[in-house]
Amino acid sequence: MARIKLVEQKEATKAERVRYDELAERNAVTNMKKGLLNDAATYDAYMAWYTSWNRLVEVIGEKDAILYAHAISTTNSCQLCSLFFISDVKGLGLDPENLEYDEKEAVLVELGQAIVTDPTSVSDELFERLKTFFQDKEIVVIVGFAGQMIATNNFNSVLQIDVDKRLLPLINEFKPATWRDNLKK
Repeated sequence: MARIKLVEQKEATKAERVRYDELAERNAVTNMKKGLLNDAATYDAYMAWYTSWNRLVEVIGEKDAILYAHAISTTNSCQLCSLFFISDVKGLGLDPENLEYDEKEAVLVELGQAIVTDPTSVSDELFERLKTFFQDKEIVVIVGFAGQMIATNNFNSVLQIDVDKRLLPLINEFKPATWRDNLKK
């Protein structure tokens, strides 16, 4: 159960209601968004994720964007985001448990994992491989999106935002990452 109240349409303040109604029109009301609606400014800041996502898709394509976001979310052990991207990976006709990557996808997945696990130690070798596929302006989009994705992961994980109903059939497909198990506490 979420650690905060998830704002429902009938309880929303004027500022929240405008945002809620816009989501409802697009059939895009999720539990995360209901959590964000507790504060209009925070909601607006997090909704910039979609701007970053759309730009990422322009730069690397939808399939690669989904695989990249999936790698970030699963490495960061965000149950809610991981389940959304598990659903998206399946929507591509792929098995999330048995993904095989081409060279470009492998670099993106490795980068996403490295950004989550130790962003200050992303290797020069990895960046050289990244630069065989992308220009500096595109790399800024790719790394910038990772920051947006991690912020979303952290919001959902810290506040234990409830899994959306449409994702409940996939809940057993979420496997928390274990890379943190050996970190000093």
